[in-house]
Amino acid sequence: MSNTDRTSHSQSSRKNRDDSTDNTEKSPTTTTADDRPSPMEVLRQARAQLAELTGMTAESVSSFEQTEDGWSLEVEVLELERVPDTMSLMASYQVELDPQGQLTGYRRIRRYERGRADAQRSGGR
Repeated sequence: MSNTDRTSHSQSSRKNRDDSTDNTEKSPTTTTADDRPSPMEVLRQARAQLAELTGMTAESVSSFEQTEDGWSLEVEVLELERVPDTMSLMASYQVELDPQGQLTGYRRIRRYERGRADAQRSGGR
């Protein structure tokens, strides 16, 4: 009879785990019109969406701000890998997102070699 008790206990535990899994699947990443994503969620979404659209991995975000229309980011991507790495071709993309973090547009604003300093842009935009 103790074997039966253990079986019903394990089934009960499994049911509780399944119920808690259902609750976590419905929440954190979904947003409503009133519920804006956190800045970190926006950064993650922007990087993932840009990578999916361009096929290039975002290496860093060099500028990030909230605007009247949503969010604006400047994202650095590796466009062409070369050897040595300091000769690789990088690019900066201006990325615009709506208030919920969905990408609404992007454009390349400059290209440069990884190992070169940018003398033209001092102190921001």
